[in-house]
Amino acid sequence: MIEIEGLVKSFGAKKAVDQVSFKALNGRVTGFLGPNGAGKSTTMKALLGLIRPDSGEALIDGRPFGRLSSPMRSVGAVLDARSAHKGMSAYTHLRALALTNGIPKSRVDEVIDLTGIASVKKRRAGTFSLGMSQRLSIAAALLGDPHNLVLDEPINGLDPEGVKWVRDLCRYYAAQGRAVLLSSHLMSEVALTADDLVIIGQGRILRQVSVARFVDEHSTHGIRIVAPDPRQVHAALAVLRGARIQDVPREQDDPAGGYAVLVSGVPLEPVAQLLAHNQVVVYRFTQERTSLEDAYMELTHASVEYHSRIGNEDAVDNKAASTRNAGQGETR
Repeated sequence: MIEIEGLVKSFGAKKAVDQVSFKALNGRVTGFLGPNGAGKSTTMKALLGLIRPDSGEALIDGRPFGRLSSPMRSVGAVLDARSAHKGMSAYTHLRALALTNGIPKSRVDEVIDLTGIASVKKRRAGTFSLGMSQRLSIAAALLGDPHNLVLDEPINGLDPEGVKWVRDLCRYYAAQGRAVLLSSHLMSEVALTADDLVIIGQGRILRQVSVARFVDEHSTHGIRIVAPDPRQVHAALAVLRGARIQDVPREQDDPAGGYAVLVSGVPLEPVAQLLAHNQVVVYRFTQERTSLEDAYMELTHASVEYHSRIGNEDAVDNKAASTRNAGQGETR
């Protein structure tokens, strides 16, 4: 288990983390989310003994990193995908780590096979792409078959197959009763992998919640209807208690001559039944969900360190209600 309690760290006048506290429990993947500069890396560096906090503590299975008798067996970490010496081969890098930590040579071969780098194990690390460097750094993290995993943006540079592999790896380790702390700024990916969320912004914890609860709170449903006469839609659904009915802009792929109406606050079935009973002509009838990414962006928007501007316009506020059709792809 990973425990962060009251962590405070400043760099000059800037407070990087301020009273950060959370736990990454055994048997669960904890997604550590926040914009760039939010304090994620500082927290993980303090956890791994790379920086000394001003106050508070960071514990791995009840001990600070510096007091672990066998660090690589207690925790495996990926903080920098390019950490291997550029002139060393992948195999030599892993073998050196194994030798200095009392890990058998056979384990080097195991993690090379596990991470899919067997075909390039003799190549120098400096020639690796970012994706291959990520795989090498994950191989190093797994060398000690650790009880805890700490992964900072591990999917950067990976192709879709690699992203799925990291996702499956995290779930596999958690299923074995180990703790996995997965840092990212991508809500969409973490929501597919994590059990719990810790959201940080400007050095402070904004939210701690299970993924299931976050999804339940923010995956609001709506029914989008495209019809030649939206007045008929309004009239037919006026009797439906609790329904919120509003005209919305057309989308590019909407049928020609159709007008869009969004219905929320009610299930799909009674809407469909009322439209059919009143013989309302409908060109399109789809159920939509608000993107979890939008909910995350709304929560962290005020904590983003750098705000872009487009021409003379302020950058678009990310709480815009972009939606994805549940029937047209994976809902995040």
